[in-house]
Amino acid sequence: MLSGGRANAVHAHTNMAEPMELLCWGGDWDLPSVHTDSLIVLAYAKFSGAKLAVKSIDWTWRTITASVPQLHWEGSTVTEPAQILNFLRKQRFNADYELTAKQGADTMAYIALLEEKLRPALLHTFWVDAENYVNLTRPWFTSHSPFPLNFFVPGRQASLALSRILLTKAESPLLNITEVEGKIYSEAKECLNLLSHRLGNFHFFFGDTPTSLDAFVFGHIAPLIKAPLPSGQLQKHLNQLENLCQFCNTILKNYFTDAAAEKRMDCSLTATHDPVDANLQKLTQLVNKESNLIEKMDDNLRSSPQHRPHRHETKPSALASERNSPLLSKH
Repeated sequence: MLSGGRANAVHAHTNMAEPMELLCWGGDWDLPSVHTDSLIVLAYAKFSGAKLAVKSIDWTWRTITASVPQLHWEGSTVTEPAQILNFLRKQRFNADYELTAKQGADTMAYIALLEEKLRPALLHTFWVDAENYVNLTRPWFTSHSPFPLNFFVPGRQASLALSRILLTKAESPLLNITEVEGKIYSEAKECLNLLSHRLGNFHFFFGDTPTSLDAFVFGHIAPLIKAPLPSGQLQKHLNQLENLCQFCNTILKNYFTDAAAEKRMDCSLTATHDPVDANLQKLTQLVNKESNLIEKMDDNLRSSPQHRPHRHETKPSALASERNSPLLSKH
């Protein structure tokens, strides 16, 4: 017997006239997509139980200025991960259903941290670093874009990435990309350290159930872990944070087995963590402060319909085996 809310949620799902279609960049490197924003939406859909008809960009793509990913349903088009996730929540696909208001505030604060501290370094790694761009990024996007857009897409994306980095990070006296580079990589490493510290020995950031924060973190770190980068200083740092690597591997194995090979990531299980340093403590305090402000300013963080969502059935045996792994049992 289903409760009233549960029954209404099931009724809403079964009466969708057509499946929701997600247009995104395709997969490679054992990932369902190589694109951060596409990965965020794909992961959240899996976590919340939303069934999407996923369509990779192909020869039918006709505009260089279109935002990717795009969600299409019943004549509506939604872009940008945050807006797509809000749209899915309105359809009662809510991976954050069980979060408290405090956890909701933490989610918003950590997502803001990702965008401010980690995203610029990701953009630089894939689109501005000359070695990576020439040998990996440009060839990949050229080969996956339709003619004649394949001549323009990589260059335009690289220009947008550089502009975004300089707009957000080029403050006096750091006025050009060479001067900014050291700053963005230092901040990104501190951000990764904080995420690793926050995750600890849990499977996901709020326990055993993935939420939107897990989707955002996965979207940011998965390409960095899996891409065959010729120049990878940030990748090398991330590979030393074994719990983040295992976090990413858990999501790939339990939610994307059809899209990615089930093989262990090349992360050392003998890596050691440095004690919590002053920078990490400072960053933690900053995030906690922002979280507290968000919670005070908005007492209704989860304003979407609070009907218990469908959950993707993970593999119990997989999570059980990981619970007994050296990483989770060493403390």
